[in-house]
Amino acid sequence: MKGHVYLVGAGPGDTGLMTVKGLELLRSAEVVVYDALASHSLLDECPDAELVDVGKRSCNHKKTQAEINEILVEYGRQGKRVVRLKGGDPFLFGRGAEEALALREAGIEVTVVPGVSSSISVPETCGIPVTRRGVASSVTIVTGHSMDGGEVDWKALAKTGSTLVILMGMSNAGWISAELIEGGLSADTPAAILTDGTRDTGRAETATLGTLESTILEKGLEAPGIMVIGDVVKERDRLGDLG
Repeated sequence: MKGHVYLVGAGPGDTGLMTVKGLELLRSAEVVVYDALASHSLLDECPDAELVDVGKRSCNHKKTQAEINEILVEYGRQGKRVVRLKGGDPFLFGRGAEEALALREAGIEVTVVPGVSSSISVPETCGIPVTRRGVASSVTIVTGHSMDGGEVDWKALAKTGSTLVILMGMSNAGWISAELIEGGLSADTPAAILTDGTRDTGRAETATLGTLESTILEKGLEAPGIMVIGDVVKERDRLGDLG
């Protein structure tokens, strides 16, 4: 008998922002394979489940992605009801599609349960709407580091007029800002650095594109974090914290 694996988005940190469906599945799971960015207090909801920590942080990966795929397939083959608990949403820079494909190819049933993505929810709880009538009509969500040496065309992104929401890029803030400025964005473009999601420990600091890196260093900001670049950041002055 083959099991069933559920790829569940845990949301942006505040456990109250996890979906009802995701929480129900977590409570009924036999095995929970969880990420570093998924709020670990959620694990209290499944005290009888086997817990498998596969958390990945920069330069500190407990398991490779290939190993995680193998773990999920193996538990599925054992007939287990498995929740793969992932921070934010499973498919937005979460490699959920890779895991789903590995499970499909192994003949294991897999269901995706979307989660609230930090890319939109964290800015908005900090008073930064990623789109705003008359200010920004589009948003681009981009990873701040690329897989296998691939590169993001930052100079091209500088010309789009979109709000830029950059995930996993704090360690590259200096290089990113320099590329965007070279691409045509003003060094005075408003910017924000938002760390630790919607948790109680979350922080929000504003800067400009030109002072992005120095602000991160001077304020002692640490990953996980999101950088927002664009005029929508100025809305925080009027809206304040909304979370």
